[in-house]
Amino acid sequence: MGERMTDAERWWPHLSIEAKHEILADPAAPLSERARAEIADRIGAEAPERLGAADVAFIETQIEAVD
Repeated sequence: MGERMTDAERWWPHLSIEAKHEILADPAAPLSERARAEIADRIGAEAPERLGAADVAFIETQIEAVD
């Protein structure tokens, strides 16, 4: 499995903060097993090894500044 779209708008809001930080550190990197397991749980299918460009673009719109 390579890069594919997984409808990040469905699963991104529900990921653990740890998984979100892992992904945000390098959205183009291979996903960790933790992040893949959390995504798979939310989409009801196997998660990809890497996020597709559309998922990365969506996630980048969701970043909020924190004081």
